[in-house]
Amino acid sequence: MARNPYRSQKIAFFCLLLATLFIVVPVGMIVVVIIKKGIAGITWQFLTDVPRKGMRAGGIFPAIVGTVYLVTGAISFALPIGLFAAIYLSEYAKGNFLTRMIKLAIVNLAGVPSVVYGLFGLSLFVVFFKFGASILSGALTLGIMILPLIITASREALESVPASFREASLSLGASKWQTIRHIVLPNAVPGILTGTILGLGRAAGETAPILFTAAAFYLPRLPHSIFDQVMALPYHLYVISTQVPNVDEKIRYGTALVLVFLVLVMNLIAVVIRYQFRKKKKW
Repeated sequence: MARNPYRSQKIAFFCLLLATLFIVVPVGMIVVVIIKKGIAGITWQFLTDVPRKGMRAGGIFPAIVGTVYLVTGAISFALPIGLFAAIYLSEYAKGNFLTRMIKLAIVNLAGVPSVVYGLFGLSLFVVFFKFGASILSGALTLGIMILPLIITASREALESVPASFREASLSLGASKWQTIRHIVLPNAVPGILTGTILGLGRAAGETAPILFTAAAFYLPRLPHSIFDQVMALPYHLYVISTQVPNVDEKIRYGTALVLVFLVLVMNLIAVVIRYQFRKKKKW
């Protein structure tokens, strides 16, 4: 009896749809709950005021500013280093045993728990370099944590550029670096930004690394330098949810909603930039 290809196709589509729903529905429910319970707490005072009465009243402005500082510092550190490392691994490094081991190590580092990076940042930046618990220590720790993501995504983006582009540029007399700079990199920007988006989301939402290196339990003022401690939304949300009693539910969910919205805005900006570069691609 011949197999009906249309029936197999329908079964495959149904399985794919079911798998998609298993992912989308729980995430959608989480977002709906956060919006429903947190929207009542979003006021202008909540967004622009400092915490008061032991974080049971007031706003979360220092935590918002601290999160932006930490994420900006992490990306500023990780993106250039990750991009240069990806260029070396994809364009210059030879395909030997050492290179394969380095690539494997980078992939494995992407799966290391964030608390391990926090302990590493504590011992290296806070204690050894004597930066103390500060924005600098937290940003560098987050930068190292997201570095494997950026390297992996950037390397794959660079390797996806057709070899014919390189050959055409070299045949016209361009050097290898000129080819990379003017031909390969512009065509790999969308993929590089994909890694940056993933790094942004992880850096903005992690608690353990900044718990050891940067975050203050209660600091109702803005930092004055990169060597100051800072409040951050993920840690602040953890504190008011578990350490401070009698915090209004709308404050907790309002903080979570602001964090989700902040990550969404950062990702949206990166997605728009990626879309603009993707429109310019000729292949």
